[in-house]
Amino acid sequence: MMVSFFDQFASPSFLGIPLIAIAIALPWMLFPTPPPRWVNNRLITVQTWFINRFTNQLMMPLNVGGHKWALLLASLMVFLITINMLGLLPYTFTPTTQLSLNMGFAVPLWLATVIIGMRNQPTIALGHLLPEGTPIPLIPVLIIIETISLLIRPLALGVRLTANLTAGHLLIQLIATAVFVLLPMMPTVAILTATVLFLLTLLEVAVAMIQAYVFVLLLSLYLQENV
Repeated sequence: MMVSFFDQFASPSFLGIPLIAIAIALPWMLFPTPPPRWVNNRLITVQTWFINRFTNQLMMPLNVGGHKWALLLASLMVFLITINMLGLLPYTFTPTTQLSLNMGFAVPLWLATVIIGMRNQPTIALGHLLPEGTPIPLIPVLIIIETISLLIRPLALGVRLTANLTAGHLLIQLIATAVFVLLPMMPTVAILTATVLFLLTLLEVAVAMIQAYVFVLLLSLYLQENV
């Protein structure tokens, strides 16, 4: 029984062909394409307002050089939110529960921010490894600690997103299984458990959006240190 709880995180396949590519590409087909008219429908208006507000909030702390990342970060934000939300539907697969996919997003983008900092302002970028006013005996230790903390950033990005979504999906499945088992024996307890399941589902919707925002926000903070 415990093994079946983790079957939902297995990458789906059909005739031996992995379907994760379809799961990743499908969200882009759900976004409405803006028509070549001045007057749009409500859905496109809300979508445009949300993206503009998010982009303004994200780019506010960055200088002009960091604004080149606006399209990339906004697209990543919308993509992660859509995948996380679709993964809450029954009989669906959530690609962002795979650590390999999240690391595939985190490592290249983090590495790009580091390379930009080393190319544009190497002195300031290396200066982050040694806080100002550090006593001389502590300099080697602090350089090692700051280097480790720098290298662990992409791992923290990927593990945070994976762990939060995986824990939420497992908890929903455990409580749903409890409702199914308790319904014939104790209907009152099953109804109370179903209420908890409903509230937990609402919480998971919020977590799906918040984790996507945190992922992109931390990338923007890393970018802010290097531009």
